[in-house]
Amino acid sequence: YWPPQYVIMDGFTLEPLKIVSTRGMTVDTQEFHPEPRVAAIVASHQHPEFIVNVKETGKILMANYEDINNLKVTSIDAARFLHDGGWDSTQRYFLTAANKSNKIAVVDSKEDKLTALIDVGAIPHPGRGANFVDPEFGPVWATSHLGDASVVLIGTDPEGHSDQAWKVVRSLKGQGGGSLFIKTHPNSKNLYVDTALNPDPKISQSVAVFDIGDLEAAPKILPIAEWAELGEGPQRVVQPEYNKNGDEVWFSVWNGKEQQSALVIVDD
Repeated sequence: YWPPQYVIMDGFTLEPLKIVSTRGMTVDTQEFHPEPRVAAIVASHQHPEFIVNVKETGKILMANYEDINNLKVTSIDAARFLHDGGWDSTQRYFLTAANKSNKIAVVDSKEDKLTALIDVGAIPHPGRGANFVDPEFGPVWATSHLGDASVVLIGTDPEGHSDQAWKVVRSLKGQGGGSLFIKTHPNSKNLYVDTALNPDPKISQSVAVFDIGDLEAAPKILPIAEWAELGEGPQRVVQPEYNKNGDEVWFSVWNGKEQQSALVIVDD
C-alpha cells in the first residue's frame, strides 16, 4: 500500500521502468488525498493496459504501457474505497468493489469507460467474484459482503439479457457477514461462500454451499474446521479454491501462530 504509487516493470527482469504517483483528488468531494493506496492491479484482455484501483480517491486508472515514455492513462471516476474485483465471463467487463460506498463499479475494458455503478449490500468483498449462469436470469457475477449476510447476483449479459444487465437480479441469504471470498467453477453446480471474519465461531468455521440450479433453496453448511480436527483456536475457514478439473475445493483453516492450521479438501 505504501508509497502511494504504482510501478511499471520489465516483465522479464522486474526492473522498475516507470513510477507513477496516485496522489490526487477524490471523486466525490474533490478534495486532495495525500496517501491514496493502490488496492488492485489487473491486466486487461483488450489492450496493453493495467487496470489500477486507487482506493481512497475512488478512481480506476487504465494505464497503457505500450509507450511508457509517453504514458497514456485514462482516469475513470467510480466510487471511493475501491478494493478488489474480477472479470465477467467474457473478460471484457471488470467488476470491482467500492466497499465502504456499498457499490460495485463496472468498467468496460474495451471502451475504457465506466459502464455502471451498482448499489449492493454492506461492504462488498468479492475477491474475484464468481461467474455462472443463473437458471432464470442468465449469466451473472456474484459477490458476498463483509457487512451483511447477502450474496448479490448481478446480470452480466447486455446482449442476451439486456433487461438484467448491470442490475442486481437476485439476493441470496448466506450465513452472515464477514465473508471474504466466493467461488464456483465452470464444471461445478455449487457456489461456495466463506464467512471467515464473522464473530460467531460456528459461522466463521464453516462454509455455505448454494445449489446453482436451485438458488432459492437454503444453502448446505459444511463444518470445515470440525473436519480438520485441530483442537483449540479460532480456526477461521477462508478462500475456497477449486482444482483445475473443478471436482475438488480446497479451504484454508487459519489458526493462531502458535497453533496448527490446516488445508481441507472437499469433494465437490
